[in-house]
Amino acid sequence: MNIAVDAMGGDNGPKVVVQGAIQACDEMGIDVTLVGDSEAISVAMKRDRERKRINIHHCDETVLMEESPMKALRNKRNSSIRVAFDLLKKGEADAVVSAGNSGATMAAGILILGKVEGVERPALACLMPGEKGSVILIDVGGNVDCRPIHLLQFGIMANAFATSCLGLSGPRVGLLSIGQEEGKGNEQVRLAYELLRDSPLNFIGNVEGQDVFSGRVEIVVCDGFVGNVVLKMSEGMAQAVTSILKDEMKGSLLGNALSLLGRRSFKRFEGTLDYAEYGGAPILGIKGVGIVCHGGSSARAIKNAVKLAVNYVENRLQERLSNEISGLQSGLARA
Repeated sequence: MNIAVDAMGGDNGPKVVVQGAIQACDEMGIDVTLVGDSEAISVAMKRDRERKRINIHHCDETVLMEESPMKALRNKRNSSIRVAFDLLKKGEADAVVSAGNSGATMAAGILILGKVEGVERPALACLMPGEKGSVILIDVGGNVDCRPIHLLQFGIMANAFATSCLGLSGPRVGLLSIGQEEGKGNEQVRLAYELLRDSPLNFIGNVEGQDVFSGRVEIVVCDGFVGNVVLKMSEGMAQAVTSILKDEMKGSLLGNALSLLGRRSFKRFEGTLDYAEYGGAPILGIKGVGIVCHGGSSARAIKNAVKLAVNYVENRLQERLSNEISGLQSGLARA
């Protein structure tokens, strides 16, 4: 198993990405190829330069976070994101992990690997913590302008992902809207509702914001603009809740006592809300495994993203996703 990691991606530069990749290598006994400027990577590795399972693939260009994805990929053919997917395409890597420009990572995956047959728009699927287990939110930023058919395909891809890799049977699918009634939402949502209702999916109708975490559904479908807002707001809320709880507990003797008594429970609570525990979001609909990480990912988040990539490769994500999507598309055609 060899995972190509875009060492130049993310807000924290090579240092954090490299350390996360090394931690994953140590814990899982896998090979990691760090893609990027070899000098910067070597500096970040410090005493780990002689590790046998860590490879460095040099390239001298980096896609910046503020750059236009397609323009950057066209003009920077030797960028770390593009080269990482080239390694996957050539069979020199089994998956790609990047905390860099998410649009460029998506575009590189589509451009170099191609799309699964029947998929118009690959999408980012994020695992969110819910009251009754993880919830798949799709899309979370890959496609900000969508047609109703794209929302249907997001549901189909998420369903295939849930059944093939998460072991769920007949996951409940909800369409994110401003009300549960069938007629609620903008035109895009209303038309997507009809498509999802008539599909072979276990579609339960519209869901609202609070339903994302309630356990009412296992899959929440929305466009990438809305999904990204939900994701970022959830991260901010989790950080705020954690900070407020800590401040309240420090404010009194009783709070300090409860904090000490419930330290383990509080740590588990923090872990449930921490995006670093989930690593990153898989790109569903491309012919390979690509993981997009948060730009501000910590070393732990990168480590968990690499672990996620290994898990999806071992579970034959792309192959099983293709089969599931083909089956659902056939069922849709018959309907």
